[in-house]
Amino acid sequence: MRDWHIQIIGIVLTVAGLTFIAFLYTTEPRSLAEVTTKGSVVIGTYEIDRAKFDEGLASFRKDEFIAARDAFERADPERRDAATQFYVAYSYYHQGWGRFTNDDTLFQTGIEAVNRVSAIDPNYRVADPSLVMKTPVELRTELEEGLKVTADDFNPMKLTRERK
Repeated sequence: MRDWHIQIIGIVLTVAGLTFIAFLYTTEPRSLAEVTTKGSVVIGTYEIDRAKFDEGLASFRKDEFIAARDAFERADPERRDAATQFYVAYSYYHQGWGRFTNDDTLFQTGIEAVNRVSAIDPNYRVADPSLVMKTPVELRTELEEGLKVTADDFNPMKLTRERK
């Protein structure tokens, strides 16, 4: 082998090593699993864990919203799947909704999750027939209305309203 071949191989290996170190430095993974997840995001092959998503969906349907969000977080650790983030936002709405008052903290966190859905897919529409609100716009509007204090909040007929 010629000297310049060895030099080129050395330069390529050095650049590859520095690129990997820069990747680790910028993404700051805490485990090897995070390294592979972030690597799949970089190269465009990221997918959610369907088993954990289904587990979260089952918890969501049983009104176990904290467990559902935990499963959704494990299914989509990079928060890049519109469906998962929509269910996360919807779980904040369901948990924060009340006949007398709404939980502003949960509603505000739900708005942040809805904003992630809109950033991922502005035209997202859920296919789940059990959900009343089908788009991020409907959900965001409901969450924002829940944060406002209006005269309608003191209407005694509000006690008969149903959660969407």
